[in-house]
Amino acid sequence: MSQLTGKVALVTGGSRGIGAAIAKRLARDGADVAITYVSSPEKANAIVDEVKATGRRGVAVKADSADAGAVAAAVNKTVAELGGLDILVNNAGIFVPGAFEEASIADLDRMWNINVRAPIVAIQTAVKHMKEGGRIITIGSCLGERVAGPGITIYSMTKGAVANLARGLARDLGPRGITVNVVEPGPIDTDMNPAGLSQVRHSWSMVATPHRVLLGAHT
Repeated sequence: MSQLTGKVALVTGGSRGIGAAIAKRLARDGADVAITYVSSPEKANAIVDEVKATGRRGVAVKADSADAGAVAAAVNKTVAELGGLDILVNNAGIFVPGAFEEASIADLDRMWNINVRAPIVAIQTAVKHMKEGGRIITIGSCLGERVAGPGITIYSMTKGAVANLARGLARDLGPRGITVNVVEPGPIDTDMNPAGLSQVRHSWSMVATPHRVLLGAHT
């Protein structure tokens, strides 16, 4: 029997990159998996097909993480269609590089809303359904611990915020038997951070380890 048999997981931003890899791995380990996507139903449905090929149930939910209502609705739809929620992976995120003084209000709002507010809303909604043994994982960044160079200050700030969110929630939710983690990867070749961006990848590699996991409390 697979270790996650009988579990239900939701992965935000699960139609590509890190999120898609997480969704497929959860399914291989036995979980039923829902993913959210914004603009590529074909990619999302392809991931769901791979989930179903493992013998698990899969659902694709259209939800822009910049929309707090859509985030909450995606969690509730996962529960309604798959019968519960045991694992939440806050993976959706955006990176808008550029000079600090030139960052637009729209860019500031979108980075904050997707990278920070969306995980908060998803967690608030999810814990209403989670039982003891629940798992909450947020994908942060090595840049949340140290700013590697110019042009990434706002992004780094948002990833620092979710790291502290996990530290606090570990105390809030640990007594309920719900574990909270943040994973802080270094540079990974994805659509958002393609290997061709050599200058960015070089600056990150000066401080990045392959990944760092901050563990939350679990009693």
